Amino acid sequence: MVSLFEFAGGDDALHHLEEIFYDKALADPVLRELFPERVPTYVDHLTWFTAESFGGPARFTEELGFAYIIEVHRGLKITDEQRQRFVDVYLAALDEAGLPNDEKFRTAIREHIEFGSQVAQQNSHAETDAELHPLREVPHWTW
Repeated sequence: MVSLFEFAGGDDALHHLEEIFYDKALADPVLRELFPERVPTYVDHLTWFTAESFGGPARFTEELGFAYIIEVHRGLKITDEQRQRFVDVYLAALDEAGLPNDEKFRTAIREHIEFGSQVAQQNSHAETDAELHPLREVPHWTW
């Protein structure tokens, strides 16, 4: 069975998806607090994370390490509304990016985004390392 990475269309397709998502997040009134300005590396880093999660190259782990994503979210105090909006905006970007509209593929992506947003939200409220989500590596998502 092909990986989610391959099914999605590889790096180019995921990079396009992340560009669309990021533009939407920057313009969204609910997400604006979390995305107050354009960060030049954001799309590349999110592409690397998504690609690795879906069975692609391990660039995120090799170039940044998982501690990077923990630190990015610490102190953001992501609300339930912001977490849900992140999920909704991301899923809306799938169609605009032209990713496959396959039910199993979309379910896997939804589960990945829901899980990741919950981890990010927990980490955003953690005041100590003990309060962080126990995940310490890029999760590998499959069908």
